[in-house]
Amino acid sequence: MAFKITDECIACAACESECPNEAITEGDEFFEIDPGKCTECVGFFDTQQCVEVCPVDCCVPDPDHQESKDDLLAKFKKLHPDKEPK
Repeated sequence: MAFKITDECIACAACESECPNEAITEGDEFFEIDPGKCTECVGFFDTQQCVEVCPVDCCVPDPDHQESKDDLLAKFKKLHPDKEPK
């Protein structure tokens, strides 16, 4: 399941540089996560880096984009064909 950023976002940008997929960008009012690029950090880390650094806990699972771990790993491989998952 991809993650999303809720409207509680304070636009601090802490999450943007932590995303290994460059899925987080600044929106009109707060930061946003592109579900097509979000792998929940599968392939890179054991935990979601946006969740780890967010000071207001606004990075949450997106129920509109549910994916299995296998789906997320496949997305990782598509986004990063030259990298081996960790």
